[in-house]
This record gives sequence, C-alpha cells and structure tokens, in this order.
Amino acid sequence: MTEAKAFDRVADDYDRMRGGMERGRQAAAQLAGDLAPGPVLEVGVGTGIVATGLTELGHEVYGVDVSLPMLSRAAQRLRGRVTAGDARALPFADGTFGNLVFTHVLHLVGDMPLALREASRVLRCGGRLLAVHGDPAADPDDLVAVLDRLAVLQPPRPDTPERLDTAAEEAGLKHLQHEFAPDYERATAPRQLLESLERRLPPYLWDVDDETWARVVEPALAVLRSLPDPDRPRMQQWRVHRSVYVRI
Repeated sequence: MTEAKAFDRVADDYDRMRGGMERGRQAAAQLAGDLAPGPVLEVGVGTGIVATGLTELGHEVYGVDVSLPMLSRAAQRLRGRVTAGDARALPFADGTFGNLVFTHVLHLVGDMPLALREASRVLRCGGRLLAVHGDPAADPDDLVAVLDRLAVLQPPRPDTPERLDTAAEEAGLKHLQHEFAPDYERATAPRQLLESLERRLPPYLWDVDDETWARVVEPALAVLRSLPDPDRPRMQQWRVHRSVYVRI
C-alpha cells in the first residue's frame, strides 16, 4: 500500500483520531519561534492543522501533499495555498520559501535524502528547515504500555537525529539545533485508541498480514478492551525530536 493510498483511506477520520486543531496549534506554537522571515511551506501538510496553527500566529503558510483527500481538507483551511505534489519532486521553483516544515513526515517520504535535497532547493539562502521527526515518547501509562507492545511492528526509522543530520549536511543544510522536548498534550481514552488501532490509522499497521495481526495486534487490542473506564481520557504529554537547519 503506498503512503498516498493509505492516507486517502483515513482522511475522513484523521483529525478526530489524531487530535485535530488543538494538536495542530500546540505543534505550531512549538515551531513558530524557530522560523526565519519569509513564507513557509509545510511538506506533507495533511489536513492542514499545523499549517493553520502557524497561519493563526501570523505566518504566510503554503502546503503540499500527495494525498488528494487529505489535501482537500487542508484546502478548506488554507484556501488557495495548497498544492498536490511529492516531497521528492516539489512543484516549486528554486529559492521560493524562507522556511520549510516537515512534521512527522520524513519517515514516510520513501527517500529522505532526496526529500531533503528538494527542500534545500526550494529554500532561499539563509532559509530554515524545521523537522519534527523520529520516535515520539510519553511517560508510561496503561495506553503507552499497549503501544509499546506494538513497537515490534515498526520498521527502523530513517529519521533518527543522526541520520537526519547526515542527510541534511549532504543536502547543503547546516545544523542549528536539536531538542527532544514536550510537543503536545493529548487526552486519549482507551476506546478512542482501540478504534484508531482497529481502523489501522497508524502507518505501521497499514500492511500487517493476518497472521501477524492475530499474533501481535489482537493481544494488544484485548488489553485495551479489558481496561477499566474505557471512556475516561488519560492525559499524556508527548515529547518529540525537533531539529532546525539553515540553507547555506
């Protein structure tokens, strides 16, 4: 299943299951302080929640995505400022943007070094690339324990800080800073997480075969179904890797 087709399938539920505009505004607030002057391009804009959050903070933001159903939702929030396109062949001229943002996208683009070279190409000299990447983490609780059981299904991440630094340098991007820090708070109920997993919303579940589903996923779902107070939200503070680079 390609990334575009997979996101096409979940577009209707994506905001509801992933935190919607509340999460987008929290993420935007964390990114805004590192932006340089000039327009912003979010690659992998999805439904536009982060781009809209940045727009509300006064930035001129554009979005590009390969999934047309996701992009149609972003278009309702960023009217006239979204474009269909691939991170590996951005449909923009050299030096168009002052900033480029990847938010939990680099592990999905298929060729991270190529995506970074394209990002560097469309950035102005002195422009900044901001990336939210790698594995997020939260303090242990009963829901995090379920997610930990499913970690064996996740392939090795191409967007670790070390790999991202190497690919960025090769693309002509100089590292400015990195942090692993709080990004967003989210209240998630067991029933909500259960629905998300049953609908295969996380990318690592898209192509799980029946045997692996029965052996690995179903026991995790059974734990979720057994938790008390299934509609009581558990507040979680998620930490993420954030890296900033400058186009040299």
